[in-house]
Amino acid sequence: MLGKIDLKVRRGEFLTLVGPSGCGKSTLLRLIAGLETASEGDISIAGRDVTKAPPKQRDVAMVFQNYALYPHLTVAQNMSVPLRMRRLGRLQRLPLIGSLMPQASEKLASIKTEVEAAARSLAIEHLLARKPAQLSGGQRQRVALGRAIVRKPQVFLLDEPLSNLDAQLRVHMRSELVQLHRRLGVTLIYVTHDQAEAMTMSSRIAVMFAGQILQIGTPDAVYDNPDHLKVAQFISNPGLNTLPLALILGGPRGRQIDDSLWTIAASGSDLTVGFRPEACALAASAAVADLSGRVLLCERFGAEAFIHVLLHGASAPVIVRVEPSQASVLLPDEVVHIQIDASKIFVFGQDGTRVRDQRRAAA
Repeated sequence: MLGKIDLKVRRGEFLTLVGPSGCGKSTLLRLIAGLETASEGDISIAGRDVTKAPPKQRDVAMVFQNYALYPHLTVAQNMSVPLRMRRLGRLQRLPLIGSLMPQASEKLASIKTEVEAAARSLAIEHLLARKPAQLSGGQRQRVALGRAIVRKPQVFLLDEPLSNLDAQLRVHMRSELVQLHRRLGVTLIYVTHDQAEAMTMSSRIAVMFAGQILQIGTPDAVYDNPDHLKVAQFISNPGLNTLPLALILGGPRGRQIDDSLWTIAASGSDLTVGFRPEACALAASAAVADLSGRVLLCERFGAEAFIHVLLHGASAPVIVRVEPSQASVLLPDEVVHIQIDASKIFVFGQDGTRVRDQRRAAA
């Protein structure tokens, strides 16, 4: 179920609806497509009210997670379906009768040309005679995109189209989708639960939780200035560290930390701070550290390394990004000291909303 949604998508932008499973992002996409009906509110596309219009009158094209290809049709036939349904009459669509009708022959030739052009743009022209069972996952995804492209809609709607692909192919297809969007210059609304897809592909992202949009903005703006704890946690990778604000201010360098945190602390109790692994680093000694703790785990992945540290006075470990050379010499249970960049600390209230220093907000 969706709550009150106020969403304006700019013409030609790549907007991504991102959030955990069940947050309502696919439902919102289906409402735009006309596949579900809203109990209240209005939906407009290109300035036209389509709230009560059936899907075929909304001038949108939707690409589904499972591609929704007809298994008995070839690639060319699958891609031509929307054009045949739009341009040909019932009798003209019949294989034997349609071929005997001059007007139908002209329309079919035009459809064939348009399908071949779309196939070339997706580099699948050599697959036009194959059927879906003969295609890889990435090829099926391109066919589904091609079927949407030939319609030349006002809006493309993509519902988790990469979720069935393996990790390497997803990365490749992300790049292809961005380039396709640039070539076509169309409005594209994309649904995903994958933060990497949202952050790397989009003009703007709308982060959804429990049927509501908690924040909308450019990927950088949402990442650097999250308005809610849930937004910060969801967008962070490998994860957002959270601690009581009092624990940070009570550390060895508490009095040296940015005075904005002290100002915020004076405004209320039970405040939570959030900071990402890249906002902290290992300190040389306790005297110059914010917090200390013992190493639980070291993770290395190529050029990146992370250590999990259980801080003194904390109930859950924090993750610190370090150089691989640092991680390689650390042992489990070894005591380490951590320094946190105060300018990259977010403070959240009990309800999860961001708490800011009002002096800075007014400046």
